[in-house]
Amino acid sequence: MAARFELQGGISYMGNPSNGYDTPAAFGELIFDPHPIGSSKFTWSADVTAGWIGSRNNREFTTGRYTTQDDIWLVGGGARIHYGFANAWCRQLFLSFQPAVQSGRTQALSSPYEFITTVGYEGSHWSLGIRHISDGGMHKPNRGETMILAGVAF
Repeated sequence: MAARFELQGGISYMGNPSNGYDTPAAFGELIFDPHPIGSSKFTWSADVTAGWIGSRNNREFTTGRYTTQDDIWLVGGGARIHYGFANAWCRQLFLSFQPAVQSGRTQALSSPYEFITTVGYEGSHWSLGIRHISDGGMHKPNRGETMILAGVAF
């Protein structure tokens, strides 16, 4: 099986989605061949992500060290986990976790290192996912970015 490449786009929310602090987000993701985890029904695949989260112009955060005006560029690598037999419906569900580094400093992502967690569903040539990016509270402020993404796969 060849590696899978996904182009993903969607909307990202800083903190609570109801606060209106949304912005566009785009990612490219390369998922390598799956490997079994022992004799279980779980498999893991190496997973590399590069992406962009747009800046925001929120007047509430225009002063101070951390604003919302930086574009975020990030790259991460980790694993995508699947469960089930090869043709099982649940096999398309996935969970991925990736440590990442990023270029900007904002109210949402204020440290150079972050963690990317994604829960999603992948079809043959598409994907849907919910992704959260945060430094896990190691540096303040840490509102995090939570996004809804749709992608096409090649």
